[in-house]
Amino acid sequence: MDLKDAVRSYQFSERAKSELIICSQLEIALTGFPDNERPGAKKMLIMVLEQVRSEIQFAYQGTGMKEFRSAMELLSEAISLTESDQFGPASLKMSESISAVTTVAQGAWEVLSQHGLI
Repeated sequence: MDLKDAVRSYQFSERAKSELIICSQLEIALTGFPDNERPGAKKMLIMVLEQVRSEIQFAYQGTGMKEFRSAMELLSEAISLTESDQFGPASLKMSESISAVTTVAQGAWEVLSQHGLI
């Protein structure tokens, strides 16, 4: 990975990681919503998850890194699980997605560190 790719990959991965962590926390919070509020909250969460998936897809298209594609696929699974009211398994899929983008961040960090930028 060259320096330019490292900067781009690091930016994309850190942003995706932050968004995925927020989504995971929202997924867990959803279980505490009253039954009458949960359907609306679930719809909003799914919309947020779809937007984050779009951001990760943009990162994949911009870098070609397979970990972003994997993160996208895992997030798609999390969306399906959320739609099926399987909030715990959905949160686990998001954790796997976080791990995938963290792998990108680590690789980029190493390149940036070698060049004295971090």
